[in-house]
Amino acid sequence: MHNLLNSLKVRIVVSALLLILVLLPIIGMTVNNAFETQVNVAAKNQLKAYIYSVLAMAEVEDNQLQMPSHLLENQFNVIGSGLYALITTKDNQLLWTSNSFLGLNTPINLPKPATGRSTFDSIMINDKPQLIYSFSVSFATSEQPFTMTLHIIKNKQEYLQQIQKFSNTLWTWLLILTALLLIVQLSWLLWTLKPLGKFSQELSAVEQGTSMQLSTHYPVELQKVAKQLNTLLQTEQNQRKRYRNALADLAHSLKTPLAVMQTQANLSEASLEQINRINQIIAYQLRRAQSATGSAWHLGISVDSISVRLVRTLTKIYQQQQLSIDYQGDHNARFKGDEADLTEMLGNVLDNACKAANAQVKLTVKQGPNSLLISVEDDGTGVPEDKQQQIFERGIRADTYDQGHGIGLAIVRDLVDSYHGKLTVSQSTLLGGAKFEFEFTH
Repeated sequence: MHNLLNSLKVRIVVSALLLILVLLPIIGMTVNNAFETQVNVAAKNQLKAYIYSVLAMAEVEDNQLQMPSHLLENQFNVIGSGLYALITTKDNQLLWTSNSFLGLNTPINLPKPATGRSTFDSIMINDKPQLIYSFSVSFATSEQPFTMTLHIIKNKQEYLQQIQKFSNTLWTWLLILTALLLIVQLSWLLWTLKPLGKFSQELSAVEQGTSMQLSTHYPVELQKVAKQLNTLLQTEQNQRKRYRNALADLAHSLKTPLAVMQTQANLSEASLEQINRINQIIAYQLRRAQSATGSAWHLGISVDSISVRLVRTLTKIYQQQQLSIDYQGDHNARFKGDEADLTEMLGNVLDNACKAANAQVKLTVKQGPNSLLISVEDDGTGVPEDKQQQIFERGIRADTYDQGHGIGLAIVRDLVDSYHGKLTVSQSTLLGGAKFEFEFTH
């Protein structure tokens, strides 16, 4: 989840989706409420118009209300038409109803607005919702004012259906619009983020060694980054080339004096041994310089192939001891560095383990998401706790072997530090001897 949130692509896509999925429903609810309000206003104006048409036909004689048998609006004359007219006194006593109201129960608590005032509300008649517009008027007579309230009632179902139909249409089109916007937005985002995907692919190609440089055909924002990375890669390659040339020049310049020294007469056996050792060191450094030109820090090398080769070689060397070397590797494990360096580090520790072991050595390689873990265990006597840090110092030995000068592990430690890795020694819980662990993060 944390990695997803750290993805720029995921953040942009989620932001776009939230914008669409939040904004459009808000617009839909706003438009729907506005339409519902407009429908209510239209219904109110319609009933208000009916009020005036009915009042125009009302007359008061001798303090008695006189209404025609038929009204101009035919719906008032048809029973159960859904449009009704009622007139009540100021005490809410029913005076008159239109023919359309026959057979219906008179609602209780009809509105009683003040004279000259009106109200617009909802009411239930026979368990059906109705809209009601009430208006109170007072007729001037010779005796006393005649006050009454005219109620125009219309079935609310028609308005509810109208609102429901509009709502269904609105939300249907909003869903279609949302789908179209999502398609367009995602297409646009994929097109916009395409250079980032290309950038990532080219970085992977450089890391895998199939390419040495990034292209510069990027948007303006990425061009500078690509150029700087290309400069960094080129600088690294040039430095490695200079490193190789310097080692080669040094080695070749030393070979001639050493060859002259070897031809000198009366050299002691110890002197010849040291000269041969210097020749071996020079040859080793030349091999390192040559191997350094074939790979780079960003390419990585297969740990499995080196491990298999070392295990096969050491098995032959220690064949007389009937030593068992158990290798559990990861075929996808890669070391971001030189092959010679990894061979030097792993070979030195494995060789020490074979010397210290009684019968069994175990090599384990694990590739994590951001790290490489290598462990070497043996069933020997192990390394005393008070010497677990000292053995990495030059001249300090934790074994009793006849060969060596106590600098192997110090070289290994220096190489591990140069790759910002970590090398620790402890007691193996599985075999009982020493356990050396390498950890390289990338």
